[in-house]
Amino acid sequence: MATTIHLVQGMTCAHCARSVGGGIEGIDGVRRAVVDLDAGAVTVEAVAPVPDQAIAAAVAEAGYEYGGRA
Repeated sequence: MATTIHLVQGMTCAHCARSVGGGIEGIDGVRRAVVDLDAGAVTVEAVAPVPDQAIAAAVAEAGYEYGGRA
């Protein structure tokens, strides 16, 4: 299991968290994405390392800005 934490800018509410988390959970191999609104971060648990570009693309598709790894 690979766990990483990524920063996401622009999230302000539960809807934001669901959009980002759902988008990331749609990536092949991702088991769970837990969004922390207060920290502006998402913890990604996957069966294998997920490329940062895939996380960034999912975040952008949800309408938010990827801030890199925490």
